[in-house]
Amino acid sequence: MREWLKIIRNEKNLTHSDVAKQANIERAYYTMIESGNRKPSVKVAKSIANTLGFSWTIFFEENSNDSLLGAELELGGDLKR
Repeated sequence: MREWLKIIRNEKNLTHSDVAKQANIERAYYTMIESGNRKPSVKVAKSIANTLGFSWTIFFEENSNDSLLGAELELGGDLKR
């Protein structure tokens, strides 16, 4: 599960359908990405990141995305790099 992605989406009060529509992808595909069952392509990662306002590279970080996001949120950091 990409908990960090769910947190960002919920903070923006968006549904899976909202994000998928704005990112121009299918809702089921977005759901699989958020649940961790699929990795997005670079193009899709950029589209989702643009929709939700964070750096698309977080999808491809080797370390836990949850701890990366947690550290940035605790520091009040901006997710864009």
